[in-house]
Amino acid sequence: MRLQSIDSDINKDELKTFSKWISIIGDETIDSSNDGHAMIDIPDDLLIKDIGNSVASIVNSTSDLDIDLIGDLYTPKFLNAIKCSGVPNHQLKLKISIPIMLLRNVDHSSGLCNGTRLVITRLGNHVLEGKLVLGSNVGFKVLISRITLTPWDPRLHFQFQRRQYHLVVSYAMTINKSQDQFLSHVRLYLKQPVFNHGQLYVAVSKVTNRKGLKILIYNKDGEPTNSTTNVVLKEVFQNLD
Repeated sequence: MRLQSIDSDINKDELKTFSKWISIIGDETIDSSNDGHAMIDIPDDLLIKDIGNSVASIVNSTSDLDIDLIGDLYTPKFLNAIKCSGVPNHQLKLKISIPIMLLRNVDHSSGLCNGTRLVITRLGNHVLEGKLVLGSNVGFKVLISRITLTPWDPRLHFQFQRRQYHLVVSYAMTINKSQDQFLSHVRLYLKQPVFNHGQLYVAVSKVTNRKGLKILIYNKDGEPTNSTTNVVLKEVFQNLD
């Protein structure tokens, strides 16, 4: 957790309270009488209570869609429509200044790893130029070329190759992909509760200041709410003793 003051007149008590709240999520001291899954109330000023359809368009563009395998003929149109986890889509809609995220480890020394975020600075016929926006090499420009990928998916009864840039447009990312990144502004979208140990803590601890955090939570009925499940398996901490 790297909370820091970004305003000269920030209230120190507010920063201290926010830091304590994040720590409580991390070790789940709110309620000790649970099996690792506890409901936690989110402060009102951190909630997004009214939203249009813009969130749906963002999520749909970054989530893997289920593929219905129908018929015995695999046409080029069908093959191009296949989406596999960790593999770029057949068609990427890119433009200058768009944020992207790498899907493969390229060069650890240059900070080009799976999950690295960049902004496109130039587009070529066979190569892209991107600028790193996070990490120790912020501002460093790199060239990205297409590579041949052979994805594996248990839903498919065949293997295929796809030659494409190993990246995805990244206006949003999963909680797991956000690890090791610290951002001035975080918008957390919880259509469903977290399901892994420490995921909520990871999500809220990515922001460097309370003012930069906003959370949108939906209940089972699809209505905005102010509480969500926090998963902390206390056995993990006990094994550290």
